[in-house]
Amino acid sequence: MKMKTVLILAAVILTTSAFAATGKPVSYKSGEYTVRGILYSPEGKGPFPALVVIHEWWGLNDWVKEQASKLADQGYVALAVDLYRGKVAENSEMAHELARGLPEDRAGRDLRAAVAFLRSQDTVKKDRVGSIGWCMGGGYSLQTALEVPDLAATVINYGDLVTEPENLNKIHTPILGIFGGKDQGITPEDVAKFEAALKKRGRRIEIKIYPDAGHAFENPNNKTGYRADDAADAWKLTVGFLAANLK
Repeated sequence: MKMKTVLILAAVILTTSAFAATGKPVSYKSGEYTVRGILYSPEGKGPFPALVVIHEWWGLNDWVKEQASKLADQGYVALAVDLYRGKVAENSEMAHELARGLPEDRAGRDLRAAVAFLRSQDTVKKDRVGSIGWCMGGGYSLQTALEVPDLAATVINYGDLVTEPENLNKIHTPILGIFGGKDQGITPEDVAKFEAALKKRGRRIEIKIYPDAGHAFENPNNKTGYRADDAADAWKLTVGFLAANLK
C-alpha cells in the first residue's frame, strides 16, 4: 500500500473517530401526543449540561444529527428534536411546504416538552439546559427562550428574530447570534435592531455577522453558499459560548 493511501485512510479514521457519540431514539409526551427525537450523550455518568438541538427547514436529517453528535462530544446531552414528526424534506419545495405547515403552537409545545424531558434525565444538570438551532431551527431556538424563561443559553444560527416589545421583554436567556452579512431574509440591520433592543433591556447577547456569508453558510450541503472558514469560526464561537454559560 502506497504511503499516500495510508495517510488518506488514517485521516478518514481520525475524522470518523473524532465524532464518536451515537444517538438513541427516545420518545416523550408533548401535551396529549407522544413525540420522538434522538438523544446523544457524552461518555461518563454525568450529570452533564444539555441542549435542545433544532433542525433546519429540511427536518431531522443527517447533518443535524451530526451537529448533535458533535455537541455530545463537547460534553452536552444533546436532544435532536423532530418538529416534523418523522418527515424529512428531499428538496426545497418539500422543505417549504413542511415549514409552512408546521403549527407554531405545536412547535412551541414540543420545544417545552423537549426541555422538560432533558430535565427529567438523571444524567442532566437541571439548571444547565440550553437550545441551539439553524435556519428555521435558529428561529425556534429563540422561541425556546421565549417558551422557557429560565433557559440557560440560546444559540441562534441565522434564524428569525422577534421585534415585538412584549416578546423582547420575555427574553432573559444569554444569547449568541450568528448571521451572514449577505443574508437577504435576516439582514444585518434586523440583527442590529434586535441586539440593540436586548442590550437596552440589560440582556446578555453576543452577535457575530460574517460579512461575505449568506444564509445557511454553515451547512456544506448548501453547495453555493457554504463557507468553510466562516463555519469553522462559528463553531469555535459556539463551543466557547456554550462552555461559558452551561458548564
